[in-house]
Amino acid sequence: MAISYKEIRTERQWKASTGLSEEQFNKLATLFEQAYVELFDETIDERQSGFPSESVFATYKDLFFFGLYSIKSAPAPGGLTYDLLALSFGLAPSNAYQSQSLTLQVLQAALELGGYMPKRAYATEEEFKKHWPPWTYV
Repeated sequence: MAISYKEIRTERQWKASTGLSEEQFNKLATLFEQAYVELFDETIDERQSGFPSESVFATYKDLFFFGLYSIKSAPAPGGLTYDLLALSFGLAPSNAYQSQSLTLQVLQAALELGGYMPKRAYATEEEFKKHWPPWTYV
């Protein structure tokens, strides 16, 4: 039995497992799907069609939930290891690592696509000043 976002019933469970509300999860999942297709130039179904067995992550939301759950569970000392993460989702530990890496790559692209990533580089000083207007002290 694998953990699934479909089993989440309350906002508290959404926040505990993903760090997001259900509404935020669904909104970002749409961007996640768009970013996935842009990054790999194929859908999740097309990409998985070459694998001999059925994937644990059959949908974008399944993969997205796994990624958020793995990030949310990792930071604290004693957080989930890849072995426990794999056990929770019915994967091999190496697949847990690969799936998390894939999810992080797509998540970054989704956040950039939605305009949620901070700007880290500026071509000119003028571009920097436009992005960061002078502070006004009250």
